Amino acid sequence: MKGVITAAGLGTRMLPATKSQPKEMLPVAKKPVIQFIVEELEQAGIRDILIITGKNKRAIEDH
Repeated sequence: MKGVITAAGLGTRMLPATKSQPKEMLPVAKKPVIQFIVEELEQAGIRDILIITGKNKRAIEDH
């Protein structure tokens, strides 16, 4: 089984917080939101995870 996380988009509804970092990297309880998603997928037994990002989402690719 494989997991797909769609992390594209500009996050305009969350401005101005998403002006400097992607919405998926915004911290909740000192962890990025996307980390919670990946951890949940791992707990469900999913090891193959694909993250689809936009062209300007370097913070996600480097994390």
